[in-house]
Amino acid sequence: MGISRDEIEHLAELSSLSLSEAEISSLGADMERVIAYFDQLNELDTTDVEPTFQVFPMENVWRADEVVQFEAGRAELLALAPEVKDDQIKVPRVL
Repeated sequence: MGISRDEIEHLAELSSLSLSEAEISSLGADMERVIAYFDQLNELDTTDVEPTFQVFPMENVWRADEVVQFEAGRAELLALAPEVKDDQIKVPRVL
């Protein structure tokens, strides 16, 4: 099964790649070798091999969800802001 030049150009376009003539021919040869390797793997007998989805054991590491009281009060934090209006920090308008 050969990969046509049109298929390589289409893949390059989908990938937003600009390929030279040399790169197109080189990529075609590389893709042929990859497909040949996959064909080789398809010949293997895997009837008693259990599918592997994750090689390394993984588990979620959860931490306790604790509310930590912040030492500064509202008035102290507002005092740090460059500009305050109506008891809120005033920031530039963003549209």
